[in-house]
Amino acid sequence: MPEHVLRNLTDIEDFVLGCTFMGTGGGGQPGDGLQSLKSELEKGKTIKWVDASAIGDDEWTICPFLMGSIAPVTEQMKKEMASFGLTRRIYTSKEMLAEAVKALANHHGVKISAVVPIELGGANTPGPLAVGISLGLPVVDGDYTGRAIPEAPQTTPYLAGKPMWPMSSVDAFGNRAFITGAISYAMAERLGKKISEAAFGLAGQSGFLIKGSDMKEVLVPNTLTKCHQIGRTIREAGESGKDPVMEVTKMLGGWVLLRGTVSRKEDEDRDGYYWGTHTFKGEGNFKGTELKIWFKNENHICWKNGKPLITSPDMLIVVDDKTGKPYTNTSIVEGMKVAVICLKAVPQFRSPKGLDILGPSHFNFDIPYKPAEEVLGEPRY
Repeated sequence: MPEHVLRNLTDIEDFVLGCTFMGTGGGGQPGDGLQSLKSELEKGKTIKWVDASAIGDDEWTICPFLMGSIAPVTEQMKKEMASFGLTRRIYTSKEMLAEAVKALANHHGVKISAVVPIELGGANTPGPLAVGISLGLPVVDGDYTGRAIPEAPQTTPYLAGKPMWPMSSVDAFGNRAFITGAISYAMAERLGKKISEAAFGLAGQSGFLIKGSDMKEVLVPNTLTKCHQIGRTIREAGESGKDPVMEVTKMLGGWVLLRGTVSRKEDEDRDGYYWGTHTFKGEGNFKGTELKIWFKNENHICWKNGKPLITSPDMLIVVDDKTGKPYTNTSIVEGMKVAVICLKAVPQFRSPKGLDILGPSHFNFDIPYKPAEEVLGEPRY
């Protein structure tokens, strides 16, 4: 069985770092993902994933994911949560996901043979990996997005017409729910999001209960191995005195759009998503350049000096200017020294259906999508 093993804590840290990088500002908090995997390593478990070819075509696969907003919890929210009795968390993020997997398997009466992450991100990839390990299930080297996304329909199963439902949901306080059917992906996403909103944050959910043959058809392959390589590249560049920003951008064939300072942060928690705009002022070779990036959990629209530059499905990633460490949007604050990196989209999302669900018009921006390489030319570091 072809497999990739994370042999120690350094490997795990590299992997989570790479997942956070590919999370494009979202994908959950890396501290949660790191803790999920460390807890399995401390139990003596082997942290690994397998090639999709190891899963039989007739075997059932499942996709656990965190649903909800990554916005910080305010004191006012804590008071409101207390009024509903939401004062004691009984499940960690990993445990929420594991409970959701078991609940959906039991509800549907099937034996699960493999776990597939829905996306790449600091929590939403390590979490499913840890869940599979804890349940004794193989985890597939791949995901259904190739980045992080705010809405569950923004996935390759949606593009191929595979069902997302039935779905299960378990929050940190032990509340459980099932979505046995939905009239559309949009309604399945809306129902799942409303369930997570009721818990004032995130819920562990499971869906995409499909056979191995269907999983292989829609999988974005080898992305877990890619994340490990990204994290290792960033770490080793810093250890050897090289520029991590340059090295990881070169490795991925991307572009450095700006190096400078976070000059303004505007954000809000609304409708179960974390929304906002970050403004960056260029320095050094980028002096005179101002970038603005609009996010809905993840980064989606970028303007340069007031004019549209890059949009989803192409990727926008904000990292520490010195260390190359990627930032989620919740962790970005004014005054930070950062670099902004752009990567090309997963090809499936440049199709008409992919652009319809992940392009700028989906987010109500009247901006035509132009592939990054047409806008930016040859990769530059």
